[in-house]
Amino acid sequence: MATLREDPYGPFNFKVTISPASGGEFRGGFSDVSGLNTEITHADYREGTDPANRPRKVPLMYKAGDVTLKRGLIASLDLWNWVNQVRRGNMDARATVVIQLLSEDHAATVASWKLINARPSKWTGPTLAAKGGSDVAMEELTLVCEDLEFE
Repeated sequence: MATLREDPYGPFNFKVTISPASGGEFRGGFSDVSGLNTEITHADYREGTDPANRPRKVPLMYKAGDVTLKRGLIASLDLWNWVNQVRRGNMDARATVVIQLLSEDHAATVASWKLINARPSKWTGPTLAAKGGSDVAMEELTLVCEDLEFE
């Protein structure tokens, strides 16, 4: 699904959709998504008859990194309820999370990342300060997932 073009896309047009395994869907007006990555571990291997005096790098397992979502605190308990399911030991509290990068006119998805079997691992509430001003109360949710797909 990734669209080829010469100029890079800006990181500010995106949509996040969380689809719990139990059904339903909620969309977040998130201001930040960070941590989209995958890491492949390698082992050094050298057999006795290798002519080179160095090991080969053999790929082993891979894993997806933790992804952090941030949004302004709103009058919705959807994220907190999901966190609470995991806190109470609900093994079925996993979800598919789709992060779509949109074109400048929001007409098309130009890239998409899918977190498979995602679960909350950390929720951070807002910092509250009586100084006034124009700051927004933010909540932060860190997700772990079993796999990451990119299209």
